[in-house]
Amino acid sequence: MGEMQRYSICFKGLKNGHHEFCFAVDRSLFEEYESSEIKDGACEVVVEMERSETQLMLEISISGYVVVECDRCLEDCRIPIDFAGVLPVKFSDQPHEYEGEVIWLLPGEDSVDLKQYVYESIVLSLPYQRVHPEGECNPEMLERFRIVSEGEFEAIEKQAASHEHNEGEWAKLAALREQMQAEEAQKKRSAEARTPEKKDK
Repeated sequence: MGEMQRYSICFKGLKNGHHEFCFAVDRSLFEEYESSEIKDGACEVVVEMERSETQLMLEISISGYVVVECDRCLEDCRIPIDFAGVLPVKFSDQPHEYEGEVIWLLPGEDSVDLKQYVYESIVLSLPYQRVHPEGECNPEMLERFRIVSEGEFEAIEKQAASHEHNEGEWAKLAALREQMQAEEAQKKRSAEARTPEKKDK
């Protein structure tokens, strides 16, 4: 069964009044969206539908969990999902773009696809910060990504400054050595130049 059919409700032949539908969400839904940050999940979707001559009124609840990357340790963590929303389904001879608040159907249609609405509702239910409960993060990963304290940062700066200072001192010594070698070479050349003059005399 395709994902569209799986999350579709066929209302053809149903009497006006109350109807209930239920279906499960798993990894396959999130794999449909390549940009999804959700890696896996298991949710139950319950749809309470009130049908009338002019529209369908859907009360949709989603409960379960999804698996995302923890913002602290970057390992997989489960985030609970608890969503409740109301989605009107209306009919019109003119096609309308889906904007997340109302689904428009042509009069001849007999089913409504909820895949996009369910996916977006789960994503919007995610908290701003996605982290493990306190104490459940991987300690090794936390140590790798641990924020350097102000004191540690100052110590690193001092060490770097000391290293630069040492490099500067070595540079001065090297320059002095080169100068002394140059002066010694110059004296040697001068002495060699004077030696032939003495022999000629």
